[in-house]
Amino acid sequence: MTQSLVCPHTVSRVSSVLNRNTRQFGKKHLFDQEEETCWNSDQGPSQWVWLEFPQRILVSQLQIQFQGGFSCRRGLLEGSQRGASLHKILNFYPEDNNSLQTFPVPTAEVDQLKVTFEDTSDLFGRVVIYHLRVLGEKKAS
Repeated sequence: MTQSLVCPHTVSRVSSVLNRNTRQFGKKHLFDQEEETCWNSDQGPSQWVWLEFPQRILVSQLQIQFQGGFSCRRGLLEGSQRGASLHKILNFYPEDNNSLQTFPVPTAEVDQLKVTFEDTSDLFGRVVIYHLRVLGEKKAS
């Protein structure tokens, strides 16, 4: 059964936060399901989100809601099992709008994911994301 795989025990890291204001624009806003909050990266050539799950997962979908004008033209999803090197799972190509976008993922068994946002639509390389969801199944221990 497909479910949201990010849980309170998932460790997350991001490339940057606008003006280092984690209270207003921090990574926690990626997963809080609130419509008014967002992660806002600072300037830079490439922005990313890193997730470490408490158990192995089978990823089947990636959902992202950008703020129009602050998305990317190309994204990369990479994954690994703890201790192994990252490997490419999927290239994805978001539209520059405010809609929740769903990207089917070839089923991958991992416990770490990195989502990289390349070729951003903002002139300064900023990315704004309201929702980031990783969907799939938790692997039995």
